[in-house]
Amino acid sequence: MVFKFDFLPNEYFWGGATASGTDMPINVHSDYSRDFRTGPRNQMTPVFLSSKGRYVYSENSFKVWVENGKLCFDGEKFELVNAGTCLRDAYIAAMKAHFPFDGKKLPREFFKTAQYNTWMEFTYNPTQEGVLEYAHSIIDNGFAPGILIIDEGWHGRYGQWKFDKLKFPDPKSMTDELHKLGFTVMLWITPSVCCDGQEFIMSIRKDFNPDTYDSLYLRNANGDPAIVSWWNGFSAILDLRKKCDRDFLDEKLHSLMSEYGIDGFKFDGGSYLMYHPSSMINGTPRSDHDPESLNKAWNEFGSKYKFHEYKDTFGRGGKATIQRLCDRNHRWDDDGINTIIPCSILQGLEGYPFICPDMIGGGEWTYNMKPGFKVDEELFVRMAQVSALFPMMQFSWAPWRALSEQAFKIVSEAAQLHVEMADEIIRLVDKTETEGEPILRNLEYNYPGIGYEEITDEFMLGENILVCPVVTKGTFRKKIVLPPGKWQDPEGKIFDGEKSEYFDTPLEKLLWFRKV
Repeated sequence: MVFKFDFLPNEYFWGGATASGTDMPINVHSDYSRDFRTGPRNQMTPVFLSSKGRYVYSENSFKVWVENGKLCFDGEKFELVNAGTCLRDAYIAAMKAHFPFDGKKLPREFFKTAQYNTWMEFTYNPTQEGVLEYAHSIIDNGFAPGILIIDEGWHGRYGQWKFDKLKFPDPKSMTDELHKLGFTVMLWITPSVCCDGQEFIMSIRKDFNPDTYDSLYLRNANGDPAIVSWWNGFSAILDLRKKCDRDFLDEKLHSLMSEYGIDGFKFDGGSYLMYHPSSMINGTPRSDHDPESLNKAWNEFGSKYKFHEYKDTFGRGGKATIQRLCDRNHRWDDDGINTIIPCSILQGLEGYPFICPDMIGGGEWTYNMKPGFKVDEELFVRMAQVSALFPMMQFSWAPWRALSEQAFKIVSEAAQLHVEMADEIIRLVDKTETEGEPILRNLEYNYPGIGYEEITDEFMLGENILVCPVVTKGTFRKKIVLPPGKWQDPEGKIFDGEKSEYFDTPLEKLLWFRKV
């Protein structure tokens, strides 16, 4: 079904998948075309929101493009709703109609301090000794303990969900020590399962597993376990729509919690694309093979765990889940720091307000594996400043190791600012959990109709805090837009709004203002 309609004068739209947030907003002049049916990346709710108070919604993914003055969609069962006069009207109406918030509370530990992740320090090779050294260094270097995620590589083969005994000879003592230091401990997991070896064979043979042998895992049309391609190769994959798969994984994860004291899990993978029929390499899909329902089931499964994190989510706007931006490059452009604000703005407008930007410095690990790689200290500092006034911030590269003393001091100040603002951030989280409005917003959301639609290097934290980070290299003086009202900087100086003004932005300075 193709659905088309004319743009209104000076109308802008936001929508699609978070990973393509830099496309936004689009208008009648945009050269824009995206087919989200082939695999939206990061978060997506199938909605497009207008600066003129309209929205388009479908239950399913779709293709969207601009052609001859019209916004065009190809998919199923679209509705165009006139909800009001501005972006906020469009969002609130769409949210209440299609992804209302249920008031579920998230653990405040996610927002109180920075989070820490082992990925960029160890990539696929974390060890018990290395994790403990990393944790002690966090505290020794003046950072507050918080959530610590032991990322990929802590385990043996995919689908065992057991510690690698060579890397982690005594995981219980490790977890006990981390708890004593004040950390909450999470483990990385994926629904992928290595499709050979004794454990896999036992799970699909009737004589070993009579209750689930013919149904455990996603199956192809022949009834065999589907083998899918993903970033680490080819594996079987769980189908969390089925009770047997949920019970199977629940047992594995609760064993980790009861035996070792693990607090929660980073639920990676399970994306729309991993479940897409095009990823299956052995036969044809069954008639009920639906990547949308499969991804939703993966997300629903993990969100019942108190401590969790997701980054690949379709059609789950309005749910109280921690959602991270997908991996950023250690760059100023090309999926680097330039994408963090526009992608996060879109993430909030899609109904995923509990935003964790990617790991500071970027989580795309291949950059630090290249010969001659050196950390760009200016970039690292600016990424920390961008993240400081997000609902969450997350370190992975150890800044005390990666940076000079001067750069490390600035990054430490950004982390401390987040701690100082935690009570205010948590109040915004409280409000969003029940009312559903984004925590991080673009200026157009709070100040409609003034001409702020295309500002993507500033954002609002709630109603009253304006954040203007530097996201371009070598920028030590920046022109910013101050919205209507009076705005006070951290030193107490007050500026009149509804104008543009230049401010000095030395490396140590994050520009932010409070409305007074």
